[in-house]
Amino acid sequence: MYSQVEHPAGGYKKLFETVEELSSPVTTHVTGRIPTWLRGSLLRCGPGLFEVGSEPYYHLFDGQALLHKFDFKEGHVTYHRRFIRTDCYVRAMTEKRIVITEFGTYAYPDPCKNIFSRFFSYFKGVEVTDNALVNVYPVGEDYYACTETNFITRINPDTLETIKQVDLCKYVSINGVTAHPHIENDGTVYNIGNCFGKNFALAYNIIRIPPLQADKEDPINKSQVVVQFPCSDRFKPSYVHSFGLTPNYIVFVETPVKINLLKFLSSWSLWGANYMDCFESNETMGVWIHVAEKKKGRLLNLKYRTSAFNLFHHINTYEDNGFLIVDLCTWKGFEFIYNYLYLVNLRANWDEVKRHAEKAPQPEARRYVLPLNIDKADTGKNLVTLPYTTATATLHSDETIWLEPEVIFSGPRHGTNETPNPNSTSTACTPCPTDPHAFIYLFFIVAFEFPQINYKKYSGKPYTYTYGLGLNHFVPDRLCKLNVKTKETWVWQEPDSYPSEPIFVSHPDALEEDDGVVLSIVVSPGTGPKPAYLLILSAKDMSEVARAEVEVNIPVTFHGCFKRA
Repeated sequence: MYSQVEHPAGGYKKLFETVEELSSPVTTHVTGRIPTWLRGSLLRCGPGLFEVGSEPYYHLFDGQALLHKFDFKEGHVTYHRRFIRTDCYVRAMTEKRIVITEFGTYAYPDPCKNIFSRFFSYFKGVEVTDNALVNVYPVGEDYYACTETNFITRINPDTLETIKQVDLCKYVSINGVTAHPHIENDGTVYNIGNCFGKNFALAYNIIRIPPLQADKEDPINKSQVVVQFPCSDRFKPSYVHSFGLTPNYIVFVETPVKINLLKFLSSWSLWGANYMDCFESNETMGVWIHVAEKKKGRLLNLKYRTSAFNLFHHINTYEDNGFLIVDLCTWKGFEFIYNYLYLVNLRANWDEVKRHAEKAPQPEARRYVLPLNIDKADTGKNLVTLPYTTATATLHSDETIWLEPEVIFSGPRHGTNETPNPNSTSTACTPCPTDPHAFIYLFFIVAFEFPQINYKKYSGKPYTYTYGLGLNHFVPDRLCKLNVKTKETWVWQEPDSYPSEPIFVSHPDALEEDDGVVLSIVVSPGTGPKPAYLLILSAKDMSEVARAEVEVNIPVTFHGCFKRA
């Protein structure tokens, strides 16, 4: 029988505690040896303020944005953090209450206003949050922190000071954009968001921000729409968190998690709705996948369909002999996975965390293969001819192409005991004392999420390795490496330690795909070690290279990037 990693001490609760910003960078305590070639800054975003006065935030994506930086220079590491001075943060600090509605927290009207002023304020329009807690990425020579609305916030990556808010609606037709843009090696930025299309129907626009030009004009001023994808429902766009991009194609996966726009616009301020209240599931649509030619901006008239799942993160997408290979981190079913990410659930005692998570859609990393050349004579046949995948694509008589995936990472439902995948291995972690193979099984009962690859060299191209954060009942407690070809796996894990998304940094003279290091912020609330540290792993075998410990707790972070010096 294989045992499961348990967290009865509840150390994961430290991920969701309010912290203070730092007035200046602090020196870390380094054990091991920092690679001399590792020079630059790891920038990360996440929530750092989980309540304002007596008013709590309720959802994981509500806390006010805290920007983190680990700086690497000549083998030394410093740590710094500051709250991003967004409108919602500044107003909350000024008025000492939650002023702007967040993802799962409604902002109640100012109690000092009388009933008439409150009533008329309802008709000023929805105040959209600019709480930039999800990601940070470059545009030209500048860096922006973002959430998933139309607002992005320019920050100084050296001092972490907030420079200005930018409303993308002023530059391009978009209601909001994802926090996962694609950034090409020349600096071109692609992103996606919903918009109003033809005949006032909802649609999705792919926008392009060009690289910095010789005139040094802000590239955002030159933003443009590349192509528009149709929406499966005229008034209810799907929730979009990321998308796929290759040198020649754009891939948009439209899931059954829908935004009820009428509820968002009309009921929001009248009965106290938040963003989460406006989501609903279309139980019959399954998943639609749309493809467009990137350079021509032309939508392909191909109807790819598959069974329902939630999708947040694309792993990678690439082209191969007339096919698109689309690798995804999915959650099976149409129920919105964010329903399970309220803080009251994540802060519960371990047995309650497990019981709650067992009801949720189950995770599975999948490979879908999309044929680009369709012949009606092949109706009823599997169109996939690539020798290295079991994924299928069957052309139906109604011209839809039904997709079945190859599972590249999966496991049994939480709480069951099944035989682990015999092809998987785990290293750089301590085996279960009663069963040396236990960690193989444990790896396969958690979600492989927050995927990262050697992005600069392999984004949009055939690749072999991806790195992910292992979520054990939604608690991040391990770092994983996956060979997507052989399904071989490696795992780093320590007791009572809670890592963040692994960021791959390539060696400057790398000859192989996995020649480099993986960086992750680890919260370690147990007695003995410092409260948190920056972990550096070998990207080849997930063994520890070094760690840089700090004297302060670091709350959960979502996404970020490495800025080379």
